[in-house]
Amino acid sequence: MAICPSSLILANYYLPLNGALGTYMEPLKQADNYDKIASHWASKNFNSDNGIEQHKRALQFVDKKEKAIDVGCGSSGRIIEILLNDGFVVEALDLSIEMLNIARQNHPDVQFYHADICKWDFPKKYDFISAWDSVWHAPLEEQENILKKLCNALVPKGVLIYTSGAVDEPGDGTNEFLGQVLYHAALGIPAILEIIKECNCICRHLENDDWPNRHLYLIIQRKNA
Repeated sequence: MAICPSSLILANYYLPLNGALGTYMEPLKQADNYDKIASHWASKNFNSDNGIEQHKRALQFVDKKEKAIDVGCGSSGRIIEILLNDGFVVEALDLSIEMLNIARQNHPDVQFYHADICKWDFPKKYDFISAWDSVWHAPLEEQENILKKLCNALVPKGVLIYTSGAVDEPGDGTNEFLGQVLYHAALGIPAILEIIKECNCICRHLENDDWPNRHLYLIIQRKNA
């Protein structure tokens, strides 16, 4: 599931745990909310350049451009397209069925998975994984397991691009976008860096790329051995 623009969600990203709109949301409920607005990310109202320069930077670290997966691909297809153009065999995953329906229309030859990343097991190892503005929708208590799962799904020297909230401590909250309530959670920068280290990976780049909004992206690379 692709997030709404960071300027709308992340300006007040680190919400109290008892925020006005409530916090915890079941992933299937979140997917249902996204189903209702899935067409937005495939429309002219969405900035299709969102995240592209960051992906180009991440791809510079990739050793082999063979297998890639877009986790939380959404409906825009822009990340799938850049990976295909770079020579990867691309797969993609999302929990929103309407997001996937649109994505399949644009890229009928791509392998898509309708699955919950909290429960789903990667079928193989990948040279590149994108988790751009997506997995932060998973429950806070699942965030550590998801990041470990992403890191461990990389081949040696494989690269992951990963976004989160640029905060110091764990937290979660909800915001409304296009009439739908969307949940998001973050582990905090110290915890993210510790998990990366535990998973035999290295943080190659860390940036709050939309200041003063709290949008964080990391380029993570698995060690060679």
